Amino acid sequence: MNAESDERGEAVASTDPKPATGDGTGDVVDVVSAEEPELGSKAPHFIKRSKPLHLSWQVGVFIVGLAVVAGGIVMLPLPGPGWLVIFGGIAIWATEFVWAQLVLRWTKRKVTEAAQRALDPKVRRRNIILTTIGLVIIVVLVGIYVWKFGIVMPWKIKE
Repeated sequence: MNAESDERGEAVASTDPKPATGDGTGDVVDVVSAEEPELGSKAPHFIKRSKPLHLSWQVGVFIVGLAVVAGGIVMLPLPGPGWLVIFGGIAIWATEFVWAQLVLRWTKRKVTEAAQRALDPKVRRRNIILTTIGLVIIVVLVGIYVWKFGIVMPWKIKE
């Protein structure tokens, strides 16, 4: 699977080796993947029964998720785990909204694909080579600085 894929997991159909008996025991069965649970609201049943209560529940979940995502966006330029908090907010939204569940599934799939690609020996070798080149460049620049200015911090240079 390449990095640009946007394929969704398909439901797998399996057949029981027994012949169909008419009571449904040997008929084709749809198996939903264990890693992708059913889409939809995760609200308790008593909340789902009442439309006004369910709507207020959804508004509350949306506001809480929005606050968490906004906090994550604030943490992107500031110290803190910004992306982790943003994904946490999306996970909060995913407890109630199908669109957030789909975004979360897509994100999990892309992270898994990236982790698989990172474990590829060719990619690891390339990353090690690039890291080594970067470290050599940093060592050379630090050496030039020390040769030119000595071991003096920049704020103590007198001109």
